Amino acid sequence: FTSGKLKGMFGTVEIVADKMVNYLNEQLAEGDVKEFEMKHVMGTYAIDVIASLFFGLEINSFLEPNNEILNVSRKVNEPTFGSVVRGTCQFLYPSLEKLFIRMGWREQAPNMMRQIVQRTIKMREEQNISRKDMLQLLMQLRNKGEISADDNDWSAKAGNDASKPMSIETIASNLFLFYVAGFETTASGISFTAFELAQQPAALEKVQRDVKQALEKHDNKFTYEAIQDMKYLELCLMETTRKYPGLPILNRQCTRDYPLPDSNLVIKEGTPIIISLFGLHRDANYFPDPMLWQPERFVNQNYDPVAYMPFGAGPRHCIAQR
Repeated sequence: FTSGKLKGMFGTVEIVADKMVNYLNEQLAEGDVKEFEMKHVMGTYAIDVIASLFFGLEINSFLEPNNEILNVSRKVNEPTFGSVVRGTCQFLYPSLEKLFIRMGWREQAPNMMRQIVQRTIKMREEQNISRKDMLQLLMQLRNKGEISADDNDWSAKAGNDASKPMSIETIASNLFLFYVAGFETTASGISFTAFELAQQPAALEKVQRDVKQALEKHDNKFTYEAIQDMKYLELCLMETTRKYPGLPILNRQCTRDYPLPDSNLVIKEGTPIIISLFGLHRDANYFPDPMLWQPERFVNQNYDPVAYMPFGAGPRHCIAQR
């Protein structure tokens, strides 16, 4: 996730964004006003980004609502009794997962994802296709044993005697994790930002001006570098992830006995820890007027930076921060 790798993937994201803009424009005749369910629109956008960037699939979920990636999404979020029990156990009693698998209780969504990955890798290797996406980097790691330090090198072709240290199963598992972690958080993050901006015309005008100035600086081209100059937009997203963290909790494990200050309590090594991000981010002791959406608080330093951790902190922080 170097800047070079992210920059290389940017064109793919832009293509998907254009599809979303085209869909919205088609829904709006000249002068018309129409109501949109933003969570649905942004969820569809997020699905297409993930399909293209992680799996190399060119789909348009706005026009094709029954494609295979959306079907995986429906299976992941299926509100059945079994899926709720399985999901709860995975968080609270992870050791039961091995028992469920031995019993033959397999989840459909990961199996569907594995088939997509196997098919795509086989096609790319047989036809020597190279694409600037996550799957290509994982194929590079599988076939060469490492990811190239050269951000312009996306080749995944293995030598004749190359071993394959990473299985297709492992690649599929990693991509499935990216999918599950990235779909809902992306959709809700953009939707909540739009929701807050819709209620604050001054902030909306400011962010529009910020975007316009950044584009003008880069010859009116929407590029990776142009986004880096959209400073107020970044503040808006920071405040959204503060007020509405993508994950309400962090899961950690204590690595050594830790005596709590001003207390007789000792957290023993190996103890599972749950940290409430929702509680921290909405605590007035750390963020004055926590229910107010104020992007400027990060400029005015009107908060406790130690308490702000929407992507976690330390060596286990979430790579989505980039």
